[in-house]
Amino acid sequence: MPRQLTDSERTDFLAQQHIAVLSVASNDGRPPLTVPVWYALREDGELTFFTNTQGRKSRKTLLLHHAGQFSLCVQQPQFPYKYATAECTVVRADRSPSVDEVFAITSRYLPEEAARQFAEAETANPAGVFVLFTAHPDRWHTLDFA
Repeated sequence: MPRQLTDSERTDFLAQQHIAVLSVASNDGRPPLTVPVWYALREDGELTFFTNTQGRKSRKTLLLHHAGQFSLCVQQPQFPYKYATAECTVVRADRSPSVDEVFAITSRYLPEEAARQFAEAETANPAGVFVLFTAHPDRWHTLDFA
């Protein structure tokens, strides 16, 4: 029988290299926007992710500013299946994040040198469209099929 993850199991699961799927409500009559994102779970329990890379504006940023909340799902697609879904409130949208804040995310997905270069390139233009979001998970839903 599937069971819920404990808090420590959820933290361990989220620390693994997974790509999250973010969903945010639309404000223009369209369905919710659902997109993959790189993320990091901070020690204080808040989630961070970024958008608008390489100078491209995204609909996601506008919707997150408008809604102020979103859902994020992280899953393990091979058996034993697991997932953790968080209902989150945006607590910060930083258009001038530090290299270290961005590197905390990129280093989870890229080799160290590439992760550092990515973080430096994206933070080099503080007047750009790049945004680092921080969110507080209000509710968790988890399941483990192990």
